[in-house]
Amino acid sequence: MRPLVAAIDLEAVCHNYALAKRCAPGRQAFAVVKANAYGHGVREVVSVLQEADGFAVASLAEAAEVRAMHGEARILLLEGCFSVDELPMVAHLGLDLVLQSSEQLEALLAAELSRPLNVWFKLDSGMHRLGLSPEAVRQYFPRLRSAPQVAELNLMSHFACADERGHSLNELQLECFLDLLDLDFDQRSLANSAALLMIPAAHMDWIRPGIMLYGATPFADLSAAELGLKPAMTLSAQLIAVRDVAEGESVGYSGGWIAERPSRIGTVCCGYADGYPRHAPAGTPVWIDGRRVPLAGRVSMDMLTVDLTDLPEAKVGDAVELWGANLPVDDVAQAAGTVGYELLTKVTARVPRRYHS
Repeated sequence: MRPLVAAIDLEAVCHNYALAKRCAPGRQAFAVVKANAYGHGVREVVSVLQEADGFAVASLAEAAEVRAMHGEARILLLEGCFSVDELPMVAHLGLDLVLQSSEQLEALLAAELSRPLNVWFKLDSGMHRLGLSPEAVRQYFPRLRSAPQVAELNLMSHFACADERGHSLNELQLECFLDLLDLDFDQRSLANSAALLMIPAAHMDWIRPGIMLYGATPFADLSAAELGLKPAMTLSAQLIAVRDVAEGESVGYSGGWIAERPSRIGTVCCGYADGYPRHAPAGTPVWIDGRRVPLAGRVSMDMLTVDLTDLPEAKVGDAVELWGANLPVDDVAQAAGTVGYELLTKVTARVPRRYHS
């Protein structure tokens, strides 16, 4: 076995879900567990969140996996059905179904189902990715309200810029959503992680915590620790080699990193085939022996190299934290020009997960 593991703290997931609920008192919360619970393992996360009000997923296959572990919770199918043939299984599993287009809506109205569904109109309030216009929601509302295929009729939307506090589009999207509430919806949902933390007016009936469940921040200017979140994943490896490199010598593919002084270079058993970002530049932090050291040279498929010159005590076999309890994933993401969401979801299957709580 390579000395590389993603340790998942399930107690941290529970803490973060409870924090989301405390931020929106009296509201119910769909725990977003799509993409294998953001890389953390959907089976383990759902198992530890047995008391959650509901779960949100991106596909019917993900929903079936969650239903197999939780027979009672509400499960929200965030993008709806990709084919009319999926509707009978949606009814069989008792899912909450999102309708984000007129095609999906007409397919539901024409379907013969074993039971009526809890349906969520997806309003395009300004993100322009999925959803119906306000006019289309008003047009279809009477047909859905009286349709035998529908149990609850609900309204949801998604913020485009909730992670940018004070962005003008946030207020416009909230107003667009509120303008439809003269219609008699049963339930409403608007707030993702960023909105439930910073936009109380968006809490509605159901909140949808996603990235915050896993202890990463949705904001560029507020850390997870400042928000009271606990990191759930610690990606750790080992130093498998240490060597001296003379001034002027290069390290790694393309020879792009040149030693500006006599240097000690450590090799770590983690690379882009494990999910570490290949585009992470020199200087991206890594945690070794209680301090940060910088990446040196390009990330390889199975390895990366770090500059240990200012950490002379480092040796082969020392533990390396790529991100986690000591080094926030958001710091690594910022250095690599991406977001914590991407790093967490891209940890590949060949990295063993180890669970504790």
